[in-house]
Amino acid sequence: MKRKGFIFDLDGVIVDTAKYHFLAWQKLANSIGVEFTHEQNEQLKGVSRVKSLEKILNWGNITLDNEEFTGLMAKKNEDYLLHIEKMDASEILPDVPRVLELLEKEKQGIALGSASKNAEVILQKVHLIQKFSAIIDGNGVTKGKPDPEVFLNAAKALSIAPENCIVFEDATAGIKAANAANMISIGIGDASVLYEADYVFKDFTEISSDFIQELIKK
Repeated sequence: MKRKGFIFDLDGVIVDTAKYHFLAWQKLANSIGVEFTHEQNEQLKGVSRVKSLEKILNWGNITLDNEEFTGLMAKKNEDYLLHIEKMDASEILPDVPRVLELLEKEKQGIALGSASKNAEVILQKVHLIQKFSAIIDGNGVTKGKPDPEVFLNAAKALSIAPENCIVFEDATAGIKAANAANMISIGIGDASVLYEADYVFKDFTEISSDFIQELIKK
């Protein structure tokens, strides 16, 4: 059977850390007098910490020097880490382990491609780190999604050509990145938001084992 590369985003695909990002960003925004809504949080999905803070400052029409900017980024990460410190396997999204186990059984390449700089910590907390033969995260890329760098690096780490890779993503920026990398893009979430994906499923419970087998055979 052909060996394909299956690349997973982390936040909103494997675990729902979006709620923790929201709480940490909301606390930071409120501390500098900026309102922060769930709708605004959606705009930060798949976006780097630097770009996220730039957006928040822009919404509040606030200008900071480099030292203040760096300090706020560090504070946000501290708050976020306090939340993820309490994570365990119960936070894995439905049917993710089933899909990972099937791919493992079929000897497929499994990689993580995430903007998160805390990806390894989270995977360890939820006891999934051993499932991934390559982890490409925010510490190893210079360009954020929608640039395809993170996914191209993951394909390279798996020694699999980009056109033989499949990406699971919950963010528009990630779908654009997968498409730009010439990979099959699978959206996890709302079809009206992720309409640029090749396939869209509400979550992994909708992804059958037969569908995964078809992707492997393509």
